[in-house]
Amino acid sequence: MAITTRQRERFQHREGRKRAEPPDGGWGWMVVLSAFIQSALVFGVLRSFGVFFVEFVAAFEEQAARVSWIASIGIAVQQFGSPIGSALSTKLGPRPVVMTGGILAALGMLLASFATSLTHLYLSIGLLSGSGWALTFTPTLACLSRYFSRRRSLAMGLALTGVGLSSFAFAPLFQWLISRYAWRGALLLVSALSLHLMACGALLRPLSLTEDTSVGGPGSQLTSLLRDGPFVRYTLALTLINTGYFIPYVHLVAHLQDLGWDPLPAAFLLSVAAISDLVGRVASGWLGDAVPGPVARLLMLWTTLTGVSLVLFPVAQSPTTLVVLAVTYGFTSGALTPVAFSVIPELVGTGRIYCGLGLVQMIESIGGLLGAPLSGYLRDVTGNYMVSFMVAGAFLLAGSGVLTTLPHFFSCISSSTSRPQDLGIEALDTKIPLPKEEGLGED
Repeated sequence: MAITTRQRERFQHREGRKRAEPPDGGWGWMVVLSAFIQSALVFGVLRSFGVFFVEFVAAFEEQAARVSWIASIGIAVQQFGSPIGSALSTKLGPRPVVMTGGILAALGMLLASFATSLTHLYLSIGLLSGSGWALTFTPTLACLSRYFSRRRSLAMGLALTGVGLSSFAFAPLFQWLISRYAWRGALLLVSALSLHLMACGALLRPLSLTEDTSVGGPGSQLTSLLRDGPFVRYTLALTLINTGYFIPYVHLVAHLQDLGWDPLPAAFLLSVAAISDLVGRVASGWLGDAVPGPVARLLMLWTTLTGVSLVLFPVAQSPTTLVVLAVTYGFTSGALTPVAFSVIPELVGTGRIYCGLGLVQMIESIGGLLGAPLSGYLRDVTGNYMVSFMVAGAFLLAGSGVLTTLPHFFSCISSSTSRPQDLGIEALDTKIPLPKEEGLGED
């Protein structure tokens, strides 16, 4: 007697059976929804936190450079703490880890509303909320990777669109909250908003795969990954890409003002790039599953186009050319994000995805932290942003070159996301007898 996918999953969950392959759907779409909301509540808040910047400068009468450390500490803690969230998820499962992260993120914002100095904000938002974000983002994406194989890139693309949509919504929302309730009241409401990360964590249903039994604990996984040549090269490629990736978001407006643009049109051009970013994420997710061959090849294409657009920014002078470059950069930089996460399971397998993704996030953050200061330094030395954008593009092109050294890059068949020995295990995909139980009807 044939059974439905939902009945099969419920039976496997009761019996503790392991699947040979990801289900490529089912409850996985709820995990996509969880990742969508979670990415919005983490990076949407981080990208929109600049509206509090002026309030903090005025309230504490501190220099702008010192206030800027609040968000920087939060980002650094989130990225460097990702391996901890991954290790805990390997041991305990992603659900309790992400729910705990939601509590920490909300608690940090709550305590920040009572701050009397910048040190309090460093500890509350930077350290405490940053720790919460570290326990949510990487485990959620790793859990999503385990639910999808053939449609993994599309699932990643849909999940990560939450970042762009929330960036548009949260900035005006936070500004309205500040004007209505002052910055302390606004932080209280942001704290309440962050509590929804607990609901995102509750949606993460653990999934047992046959590959899990052969990968060992977090320590052995970490050791094996550091000895894995393709994984190390891929991490190096992402670190190089990350070094130049964020330069336009930091310095494009300033570059346009150097060219004589007014601040408002310059900021609007950045919004145009952000809209293209959203379209690029979804389009790339669909192409990553539809185009044959390794996903790394598609990632190399988007990375190369992003690097070329950055190199061309300094030589473009006319508004039309700059708009075309902004649209191109937004689309390609958004397009590379979902496939960048989709390559990792192909390299390390779904059994080691928690540890692999956490380690990549930690190491590539070095490039993200150094890119903007390096660009600013080059601007101070040369007096303009021409060299800054060219160096940023060179970093992405160098990362594209490293991607070509990955296994099967020039082959026509994509590397498997599951180990060959696991594919020989019966996957409960045909006909299995079900025990008599109320609520399970016949198909």
